[in-house]
Amino acid sequence: MLHGTSPSDPREQRREPRRAAKGNVRVCGVRGEIEGQLVDVSASGFRMAHAESSFEPGQVVEFGHAEATGKARVIWNRISAGRVETGFFIVERG
Repeated sequence: MLHGTSPSDPREQRREPRRAAKGNVRVCGVRGEIEGQLVDVSASGFRMAHAESSFEPGQVVEFGHAEATGKARVIWNRISAGRVETGFFIVERG
């Protein structure tokens, strides 16, 4: 859940629960392979922390982490204090 929101908050758009996760994530995009850390996962997506700021919403990438592999679409990016987080929606499982 986003900090400062409640399940009834209209800003909360998640349709399924997420759970914390750990481990490495590899994403292959237009700039080659990018490595990061898994932050959380849901049945249809995941969030990763990394140092690359070139992901564009709508971009489809190949990915792999301990819980899934396949193709995912970039949904959002958040940059804060030198750390980038990106939310992905899984479009195809490997």
